Amino acid sequence: MPTIFICDDEAEILRYLDKLLQASGYRVETFSRGADLLKRLESAEPTPCDIVLQDVRMPDVDGLLVLKQLHTRKPDLPVIIMTGHGTINDAVQAIKEGAYDYITKPFPKEKLLGVLERVLDHRRLASENRQLRKELQRGGGQAETMVFKSARFREVYDLTLQVAESDANIMILGESGTGKELIAGTVHSNSRRADQPFVSLNCAALSDTLLESQLFGHVRGAFTGAIINQKGLIEEADGGTLFLDEIGDVSPAVQAKLLRVIQEKDFMAVGSTRSKKVDVRFVAATNKDLQREVLEGRFREDLYYRLNVITIDLPPLRERREDIEPLAQHFLKIYTARMKKELRGIDVEALQLMQQYDWPGNVRELENVMERAVILARTDTITPALLPIGAIRERAAAIAEPAPLVALEEIERRHIEAVLARTGFHKSRSAEILGISRKTLDRKILEYGLS
Repeated sequence: MPTIFICDDEAEILRYLDKLLQASGYRVETFSRGADLLKRLESAEPTPCDIVLQDVRMPDVDGLLVLKQLHTRKPDLPVIIMTGHGTINDAVQAIKEGAYDYITKPFPKEKLLGVLERVLDHRRLASENRQLRKELQRGGGQAETMVFKSARFREVYDLTLQVAESDANIMILGESGTGKELIAGTVHSNSRRADQPFVSLNCAALSDTLLESQLFGHVRGAFTGAIINQKGLIEEADGGTLFLDEIGDVSPAVQAKLLRVIQEKDFMAVGSTRSKKVDVRFVAATNKDLQREVLEGRFREDLYYRLNVITIDLPPLRERREDIEPLAQHFLKIYTARMKKELRGIDVEALQLMQQYDWPGNVRELENVMERAVILARTDTITPALLPIGAIRERAAAIAEPAPLVALEEIERRHIEAVLARTGFHKSRSAEILGISRKTLDRKILEYGLS
């Protein structure tokens, strides 16, 4: 029987919803204060309810602040906001802050029950997906498929499996979009920690203050808005693996705290005076040159060597072009199934265009291109017309038809002619730009027949 927590400062609303939802087969707990709701959820593991139904305006704590705390502490817990007609803007803001949906008072019971049923269906599907992921990991497989054909990436994959068996910290290097998080997940799922948490954090997406709170957690009252204790991701990853993406963007202050965790195996939450012991394997990734960052004083040398026990260097997609076709076919299969379309494949010309393109966004860009193509497809084949017509075609054309080779004199003639045209045939100015004397320019104009 699903459990719903309802938080509203109006006693009549609480009585009505309690009676309605219990009659509809739900367990119900009601709260008149946001702080009471947060306290009920603070130490409960696992989460004691399936859905929170919360008013956007409450007298003791701002409803949006309650939502933020819920989303931070219980990111998988769906929250439905109840709002009056005069607070629609608050409801829209709540969606941006992580609310699953909102419903406007007064609402027909059929509409409310329909929203709850939809949320439970979504929650059930998410739970099934998590269970499937765990089963795949127990069997030594991966929740995400590693697709490649090139010998270059085979070396990377073999090294990944080899180092996964150790407990050493790993640094993954590579351009954006090359699959660093996928490699980190592969390390975890093939390690002795596979049954423990795999926690991922993009360090570049957060400010220093928020990053510190997310990593180490905080205690109640540590700063304005900290109305409950929050467990950090380091503690969440205890026994498992913590993947820190874009580690090169972490500030020196947070670097120092990370170094302590790695060296001493303990940490302190923000605002706390008590340390906690943890057992975490760190996998870090960056697209920056960390050795240069160390030399220029932006990254701690001791932290660099603690994280970089083993290096996995991911090649960009342009250096393993044999993988473009199997990856494109893989993404085609994923998105045709997701969008319930029937596509036979990719035609030869479209594949040639993709093979000729350099893919500056790497595998992530290829995936986006294939998703777009599947969405736009009106026939059963991916054709060149479905690929982005700008950068891909221009780049492919440049590779397919390189500029003809010409004599050095011809290059000089064209350059002088272009400079003269830009200056309106102002000879003194043109000579200055070209770095030659006026006399030499006159001779060149006569020699090349320019006018």
